Amino acid sequence: MTVRLDEAAVAYEVRTAHIHTDPVSLTDVVTVPDALPDTHTTPAASPATYRTPVAALLERAQHRMTVGGWCSGALTDASGATCMMGAIRAEAGGSHNLEADALAVLRDALNRRFGGDISVPDFNDAHGSGRVPARMLGEAASLADARQL
Repeated sequence: MTVRLDEAAVAYEVRTAHIHTDPVSLTDVVTVPDALPDTHTTPAASPATYRTPVAALLERAQHRMTVGGWCSGALTDASGATCMMGAIRAEAGGSHNLEADALAVLRDALNRRFGGDISVPDFNDAHGSGRVPARMLGEAASLADARQL
């Protein structure tokens, strides 16, 4: 595959060598803001798509993990990043029943999507980034909303 790409690149260079182009100044193309917002003092607003408690909890957990960072092997790490269970526990605010319901729906969503009997920690730790775990929190929120939980 790389040989074919190299050949295509050479062919492109040969075919377009006669075309004169003026150099482009990146200052004309790329613009950046004068100052970036301080994310430590102005956190992004948590979404509020769902009205049912379990669905809203799962959505907040997804938001927490997306904004605050993802980790594996622990509920939270030193930088404040969370795993799936850690995000749910933090957003449950001490309500063990709500946390248990959210974990049950999440496990059901994982088993529906991937089959078998997958535990939440095993699923979280099996990934190299938080992209798929965060997406599954969103799918679980949708499932909880459909079940009116």
